[in-house]
This record gives sequence, C-alpha cells and structure tokens, in this order.
Amino acid sequence: MTKAIDSRRFNSTTRRELLKLTPVLALGAFAIPKLQQPLLKAGLGFSDWASELLFRRNHLAPTFSDSEVAPFTTFPINDYDVDDPGVDLEAWTLTVSGAVQKPGEYTLAQIQALPKIRQNTRHVCVEGWDVIGRFGGTRLSDFLKSIDADLNSRFIYVECADDYYESIDMATALHPQTLLCYEMYDRPLTREHGAPLRLTIPTKIGYKQAKYLTDLKVTNVLPRVGYWEDQGYSSFYGL
Repeated sequence: MTKAIDSRRFNSTTRRELLKLTPVLALGAFAIPKLQQPLLKAGLGFSDWASELLFRRNHLAPTFSDSEVAPFTTFPINDYDVDDPGVDLEAWTLTVSGAVQKPGEYTLAQIQALPKIRQNTRHVCVEGWDVIGRFGGTRLSDFLKSIDADLNSRFIYVECADDYYESIDMATALHPQTLLCYEMYDRPLTREHGAPLRLTIPTKIGYKQAKYLTDLKVTNVLPRVGYWEDQGYSSFYGL
C-alpha cells in the first residue's frame, strides 16, 4: 500500500515538474537557430486556425457617431509601394473569376447599382495607429451573391493595380460589415485611398484591406496568401 501511494506521489510530482519545465524547454528550443522559424511558423499557424474557428459571422465591429469620425484630412495614407499606381479610372473594371456562375469584367457602375452601405468604423494598422473613418460601398456578400459565387468556397483572393495581393476567408467575406468600398466621407475614393475600389473590413487588421482592386477570385486553393502573410505575418488577424 505504501509503495502504491509513493508511486502515485512520484508520478504526480513528475508531471508537475515537467509542466514547470515546458516554458523553459520552449525557450531553449527557440535558442536553436534551425528551430526558430519552424516554431514561429507553427505557432502562427495555430493562432490563425484558432482565430478562424472562433470568428463570429454576425458579431459586429463597433460603429461610431459622425462626431467621433476623424477629419478626412487627418486620415493616414498608407501603402506598401506607391500612393497612386496610375489606375485609368474611366476604363477600370474588376475581373471576376473562379467558382462563380457569372465571371467577367464588372464596371464600377455595376457594383454601385447594388445596395449602398455607409458605416463609421475604426481602421487599425499593424504599425500601431488607428483611426475612425466613414466608408461607403456595397457589401461584399451582396456582390458575391449577384455573381452567383459558390459561397461554400474557402477564400476570396484579390489582386491590385500596385501589384499588392491579399486573401480573406469566406466567413469574413460574408460578414455584413465587409465592403467593396468606393466612397470615403460620402465622396468617391481618392487615388491615395485606393480608387476606384478597395476592401474595407473593420473586423480585420489594415493590411487585409487591399486597395486599387483589379481582380477578384473565389477559390478553395490560394495561389498566394497575401503580400505580408507571405513574409511571415498572420493570415487571419482578426480584431
């Protein structure tokens, strides 16, 4: 009997000691150069998986009164390359492909013919700043329904006039606050802010909200994840 009790105590003590050692072992593994990148990649992948699993499709990001909106002139202009890639606004179309029944070229007028949504939401940048702005456009979900997209597909992938590219999961695409945005502050988008069409996604970090859209693809397999994601950033990054 005494031996059995001692064995249980030993096993219990061993488990506790191992749990205490786990953080130390993890830190030790990070000290090995060859293990750093695989461990970071695995950790980021787990975080993205968990975040996507916990995402609530109908949970709305905060909205704000007009008095809380920052002046347009103070809304930061942020990009990864150029402020104006020189889009021909008169000739612009959005090329739609992938798992849709109505692929092809869509004009801004066709997108604007869908119901317009205006919302005052916060834009959060990975660089550490945030700002409340006023955005207008059509719900991405309405556009996807209008082109008879397969809403069981996993991703929306977009490419941009400045060679930027990005992807979002379908649940985020169907979120009621995710917009194909063509207005800011009740005026057409300026070139610096992504004219003629950009994504506005208040449930996501800023780099997911691609500007100067030229191509949109509905797909289960991504050709690329995203410009920053392919350099090690989070692919989900919900707020």
